[in-house]
Amino acid sequence: MAKRMEDKVVIITGGAKGIGKGISNVFAKEGGKILIVVRSEETAKKAVEEIKEKGGEASYFIGDVSKEKDMNKMAETCIERYGKIDVLCHNAGIFPEKRLEDMTIEDWDLVNNINLRGTFLTVKACLPYMKKQKYGRIVITSSITGNKVGNPGLTHYAASKGGVNGFIKSAAIELAKDNITVNGVEPGNIMTEGMSSQLGEEYIKAQEASIPMGKLGEPEDIGYATLFLASDEAKYITGQTITVDGGQILPESKFDVN
Repeated sequence: MAKRMEDKVVIITGGAKGIGKGISNVFAKEGGKILIVVRSEETAKKAVEEIKEKGGEASYFIGDVSKEKDMNKMAETCIERYGKIDVLCHNAGIFPEKRLEDMTIEDWDLVNNINLRGTFLTVKACLPYMKKQKYGRIVITSSITGNKVGNPGLTHYAASKGGVNGFIKSAAIELAKDNITVNGVEPGNIMTEGMSSQLGEEYIKAQEASIPMGKLGEPEDIGYATLFLASDEAKYITGQTITVDGGQILPESKFDVN
């Protein structure tokens, strides 16, 4: 079977750590030319080096998804380096925990500016190039939180991801005539650096107990779901989301697990 991303140019925001790194590794292995977009040059260099060591092709761009100027420059840089933009995997996002009664306007704005405003700005920056070539695959990392379930301490995050899913549906309708699909992946609990450092071992064990498959997912699990939606195998799918959660949202109660 041919590599599904061969000769494809792929932008991956937040592509140097966690879920984003899993997406980057999967797309690079499938032959894509990867532009990793992050705010930290140190993590970007490391991610690019790892891809190149495995025979993949990658470079990086330092930018903030919540800033219009940065995202416009990101798209311009991709065109300068690779000549086109075939796929945008918009994955950058944050999930700092804060209970509602303690949440400030600054807390709310920070999460929504990165997670929701960032979605709009990143997609918008790539559109002129995708529309010109009459081809594009946009896959956005959403979440089960805010769309399928709630989570105490993450009201700002849940609101942002609910907004992302609404964006996916309407954008898909607008862009269908240009042969641009817009879809999303809704991860459940995935074992990332942020999961262990921010939420801790006790949280992880509790989550594993609530998942029918009995374990957290891996970043590459999200990468492969994203790969499918970005591939020509999914050319007639748009405005949809795929839940990747090990069955977490299925049980009626914790007593139904195991």
